[in-house]
Amino acid sequence: MQSLKKYRSKRDFSVTAEPEGSESPNGSAKKLLYVIQKHQASHLHYDFRLEWRGVLLSWAVPKGPSLDPAVKRLAARVEDHPVEYGGFEGTIPEGEYGGGTVMLWDRGTWTPEDPDVDEALGKGELKFALNGKKLKGSWVLVRTKGYGGSKKESWLLIKHRDRYASTEDVLEKKPKSVLSNKLLDEIAAGTRG
Repeated sequence: MQSLKKYRSKRDFSVTAEPEGSESPNGSAKKLLYVIQKHQASHLHYDFRLEWRGVLLSWAVPKGPSLDPAVKRLAARVEDHPVEYGGFEGTIPEGEYGGGTVMLWDRGTWTPEDPDVDEALGKGELKFALNGKKLKGSWVLVRTKGYGGSKKESWLLIKHRDRYASTEDVLEKKPKSVLSNKLLDEIAAGTRG
């Protein structure tokens, strides 16, 4: 699969438990997967992922999502990940790309609010609804002109004003994994949640 070449080139699958990804993803799913993984690598960040055309489109969000529509979160576009990555939680070995601990912080489904997702991504403004365990309602990803000297595409992740908007810090209020019910340090230590 063409769009997973960059993902695969960065990883040694004989060392890491990360999924390599299937060559023929199931394209018949009616509901599109949405995932956020809390990732303690060289820097703590949240990986925001939306299933589209057989892969997970991915953005690294350094400060994590905010439920407050007044708060715009930087989201750096990173390589597409295989859909199977949406179930990954564990530790990536030191010295490997992204080495550190990965928590499945939230997951659910997403629905595009734009009739043509590819066109919306091309224009740099994708509106969508999330139906996750922690995040719900209407959101938007907006491409910006860039941040600092980074070569990665810069976007902003913004919550729309709806009944799910709040000034509550969802990252602090809901710190545990939706898969294991563990905290990040418990996953890193391999302890029970």
